[in-house]
Amino acid sequence: MIGVDWGISSMRAYRLHERRVVERLEQPHGILTVRDGRFDDALRTVIQPWLADGEDRILLSGMIGSRHGWREAVAVPCPAGVGEVAASLGEVAFDGARVRLVPGVTDADDDGTPEIMRGEETQILGAEIGTGIACLPGSHSKWARVVDGRITRFATYLTGEIYAAIRDHTILARQMLGGPGVGAAFDAGVTRSADPGGVLHHLFGVRSMGLAGRLQDADSASYLSGLLIGHEVRVALRSADDVWVIGSAPLSALYARVIAACGGEARVGDCDAAAHGLGMIAERAQWT
Repeated sequence: MIGVDWGISSMRAYRLHERRVVERLEQPHGILTVRDGRFDDALRTVIQPWLADGEDRILLSGMIGSRHGWREAVAVPCPAGVGEVAASLGEVAFDGARVRLVPGVTDADDDGTPEIMRGEETQILGAEIGTGIACLPGSHSKWARVVDGRITRFATYLTGEIYAAIRDHTILARQMLGGPGVGAAFDAGVTRSADPGGVLHHLFGVRSMGLAGRLQDADSASYLSGLLIGHEVRVALRSADDVWVIGSAPLSALYARVIAACGGEARVGDCDAAAHGLGMIAERAQWT
């Protein structure tokens, strides 16, 4: 079968055999690049060679199943595992193949504020954590508690998007040279996140320390990254939990460093967790 992780900025397609990736394709064609809602044409362009070989089952996860995507699939409430997700797949018409949409998962804070994930649930299930904490860093970082293979609670943090906005669209951008990386400046930002005053106060320190010569422009992006990730982790890491970090290698390394500094233990998750999750869900799905 064919599994596709289709998000806002990219599309990753996998040809799977018994959950094993036998071929893969990646294109910078996220859902927002598709004109006039022609998602069927965009998909066919990428996977045509596999369709020509006779593949006729396609499972899509990610923002493609949102209201901004091909068709909005109704999210499954927590607790949710492979069975609940597979039983609630959406469907779209596609000439020559059966196409299903992974519905995503929804939750709510204690005060009733809604939460939703689309795509991350497939990665979490594919990582086969069992029981533990999953951290999926990114523009909208997710922290999820998993019990016996089912997502029971989760929360979202806008850390990556806030970093990008500050990095490129505030007065702090003038002193940002280079990108974030592991080092003394990053660690200093993490340490600062433990101090009283709050994140908004701490953010102005990026500018004031630069003006005072205590923070070099070349280190500002790393300090800012450490500060924001530090604040996220200190809120999300409620105890000295083992945390499975599932994401790109560079970003996972940053998060693993902060989790360790805050008293947790980070384990790097499977880089092909999305593909494995798609395979697991497909095995339980109804294709007729």
